[in-house]
Amino acid sequence: MLPCVRRVSLAAVLLTPSVVLAQQAPADHPWQNNSLPPDRRAALLLAAMTPAEKFQQLVGAPGVVAEIPTCYGARHVPGVPRLGIPTFRITNGPVGVGQSDCVPTTTPNLPRAAMMSTASAKATALPSGMAVAASFDPGVAAQFGDVIGVETRNHGLHVLEGPGVNLARVPQGGRNFEYFGEDPFLTGTMAVAEIRAMQKHGVIAMAKHFIANEHETNRTTENAIVPDRVLHELYLLPFEMAVRDGKVASVMCSYNRVNGAYMCENPALLTDVLRRQWGFDGYVQSDFFATHSTAPSLLAGMDHEMPGVSLGPLQPWFSATRLQAALDKHEITPANIDTALARRYRQMFRLGIFDRAVATTPIDVARDAAIARSIGEQAAVLLKNDGALLPLDARRVKSVALIGQAEYATKAVAGCCGGSSDVIPFATVTPLDGVRQVLAQLKSPASATLTVVADDRSNLAAAVDAARAADVVIVLAGTIAEEGRDRPSISLANGQDSVIAAVAAANPRTVVVLKDNASTVTPWIDAVPAVLETWFPGQEDGAIMARLLFGLATPSGKLPVTFPVRESDLPASDAKRWPGVDTLGTAVSASAPPRFPFGFGLSYTTFALTNLAVSPRVASATTPITVSVRVTNTGKRRGAEVPQVYLGLPSDAGEPPKRLVAFRKVWLEPGQSTTVRLTVDPRAANHPFGVWDEATKRWVVRDGSYVVSVGTSSAGPFRTDSVRVRAR
Repeated sequence: MLPCVRRVSLAAVLLTPSVVLAQQAPADHPWQNNSLPPDRRAALLLAAMTPAEKFQQLVGAPGVVAEIPTCYGARHVPGVPRLGIPTFRITNGPVGVGQSDCVPTTTPNLPRAAMMSTASAKATALPSGMAVAASFDPGVAAQFGDVIGVETRNHGLHVLEGPGVNLARVPQGGRNFEYFGEDPFLTGTMAVAEIRAMQKHGVIAMAKHFIANEHETNRTTENAIVPDRVLHELYLLPFEMAVRDGKVASVMCSYNRVNGAYMCENPALLTDVLRRQWGFDGYVQSDFFATHSTAPSLLAGMDHEMPGVSLGPLQPWFSATRLQAALDKHEITPANIDTALARRYRQMFRLGIFDRAVATTPIDVARDAAIARSIGEQAAVLLKNDGALLPLDARRVKSVALIGQAEYATKAVAGCCGGSSDVIPFATVTPLDGVRQVLAQLKSPASATLTVVADDRSNLAAAVDAARAADVVIVLAGTIAEEGRDRPSISLANGQDSVIAAVAAANPRTVVVLKDNASTVTPWIDAVPAVLETWFPGQEDGAIMARLLFGLATPSGKLPVTFPVRESDLPASDAKRWPGVDTLGTAVSASAPPRFPFGFGLSYTTFALTNLAVSPRVASATTPITVSVRVTNTGKRRGAEVPQVYLGLPSDAGEPPKRLVAFRKVWLEPGQSTTVRLTVDPRAANHPFGVWDEATKRWVVRDGSYVVSVGTSSAGPFRTDSVRVRAR
């Protein structure tokens, strides 16, 4: 029982993990003294544990949560009451509190149903990770992490399996919507902001899936052959940022093999890279059922197996029986077990998990819904707006026809179909409700109707008639995706392209609102004047869309993925390149121009970049570079622009022509200007000037001239300058 040192509100304790009342530990439980450092507390606890207790703590186990008897969960490690070890509770992620550690105890088909049940506790269905990345604003990622951290605490949970920091290198990837796009620096930047926000609330963030788990096809059996340089410069980079800058408490090892070894038993990556190169002091958890061994996994650096559920041939590898057998054969030692547990206990002590009760508190539904809506508004990317059709003038519009297939037109689009990102929302806003609410708010006399087009397009004529009769048409379309399978194509499914073409032919005032997993192709682009990409908007879908279309909010997002003209333009567009059958094949052409480049996004106003300056002009390999540029709102509405800094390395470095190294979103009133100063530090975790040297296993900076390009997309136009780096 904690002594009442001072009066502290429940909200303050909940939202600030550092506010922990002084705790006088009993003499036989010295690890409960929260004035001791986490390392010391973990050592004291381990010294008091029996071997059987240590075995039990290394793996999850399904059952009723002791502290919350109304909850049956399959995402926890049961506690040890005699030692004050709480039930350690985990929830799925990464776009909100998904399938958590609580379903009713009467739920059929337990324990399997406890991992994937729609009866799981409700939470805020946030916009997708891809949407957060499209904001190009770490502040938005922090808001995202704040909601996740608060609601994880509300549910009495300790770990959220997220953020997802794999890269959208395969555009068809079924989980691209969970991630932060195709660029490692953008991904790492957003992940760091989210991790810091989550962990401020005493919640363990878990960067996943480590590593090279960039698609779903054959994810449990594939062997990803990736050169060391490519691993470090692309796939590992956002994880390194999460570790070094975000101080992430946990990392999830993935299903796949990398260069021969399964990731959960891969010492070259789990120990040599993650811990020795980067200094990671957290713990590694397996993806669910991703463990393939006992001793090799433990010795490689995997510390915690989940879920621990026995399903036919799937049996826990860190069970007491298997651990004891490995000890008896001298394959592992008791010290190996202590090391694994200490890594997790340190993080639990660090984030106050031992010092608070496992209990639930109400979610502030209205607060978190408002934040979800704001995130979605800042994530939307305006791809086209000919003739300034948008924003629509609610005073002049007489009728609005919403048209689309049911998946996109009748409900709020969020995570899909039973995967990690399924969140059970308290309420949703449909597109029609959103438009009607905004029209009422703006006191518009306009009517709004919805025509749902059958997936086989059998009623397309009715949709065309509705379009012809309306002042303006909003077509709702997109590409739904899910965990466990990749999309067969990035094209719009079920003939949606033909729906858009037919509707646009009937009404020239047609706006297309896309709700996409990642990039898509737009063969109808010349037939419509306006296109707005909203990704998976989450529960506030209709409100986000309507507020943007009618000008209550202004689009400010930028593309975190490239949109091709044709799917065949993609590098991974045939079987040899994805999902991969061998290491042969002709060189991939990189000459095809994109439909919309990475970093692209329009606004309801216009901007100009001027007065680029780079300082110093000559630098050493460790000298930070300051890039400044003046941004002016040259239009008539408030809006935001994102100056993006790209670095071109010397030609002998063998790198792509441009590397994103800095960006910042700035909001400006009409006519307002500001000077944006961005620092590019060679010592930063993203190694902006660095090239990975495979021979020496280190980052090196090449001597030579580095081109500094500043623009509002990766395709320019650019303001350019250069800096001479004397690396030697």
